[in-house]
Amino acid sequence: MPGRETYVGAARSFADLVARLPADAYDGPGLGAWDLRALVGHASRSVVTVLEYLDRPGRAEDVVVPDAEGYYAAVVATLGDPAQAQAVVERGRAAGEALGDDPAGHVAALVDEVTAKLAGFDDDYVLTTIAGPMRLRDYLPTRTFELVVHGLDVARATGLRPGFGDDATAEAVTLAARTAVRTGLAEDLLLAVTGRTGLPDGFSVV
Repeated sequence: MPGRETYVGAARSFADLVARLPADAYDGPGLGAWDLRALVGHASRSVVTVLEYLDRPGRAEDVVVPDAEGYYAAVVATLGDPAQAQAVVERGRAAGEALGDDPAGHVAALVDEVTAKLAGFDDDYVLTTIAGPMRLRDYLPTRTFELVVHGLDVARATGLRPGFGDDATAEAVTLAARTAVRTGLAEDLLLAVTGRTGLPDGFSVV
């Protein structure tokens, strides 16, 4: 349950951040190829995918992704393919368009919907994700991570305070560290966060 509560709290914090965005900011820069609308749209998919995956059940015997860091290890392996990377960009743009004329209201409604829907599922419920079948309790931390990281992106792009709770931020930092271990980047990360070295150019755990 703590992971679920952390996710819902992160989603509500993200909705609050979106509610504070100026209406004229959405056409401005967001992140990389995304304008702010596409960035917010991409982040909102951390709610949309939970809703969609809850409608696509898997079976416990089919679980192939044992934990959250395993999800990222699997997904990152596909991003070297330019077609896959471009598909992520296009999904973000489409999600941005789906926000409509009232992005804040749209995101708030999504968060209310996922909060209510999660109440009907236990933590061991198996979802069929893009990385393969995995348990709800293992998938939700990946969505908390996305909400926090992209919430920080939105905050940086607009100068607003992100407003995430310590529990969500701690879960995101922990998952980043565990993913670094899983993908062989732990030494670089540990040396950097203890002030021994800087990070290599282009370093990312996701």
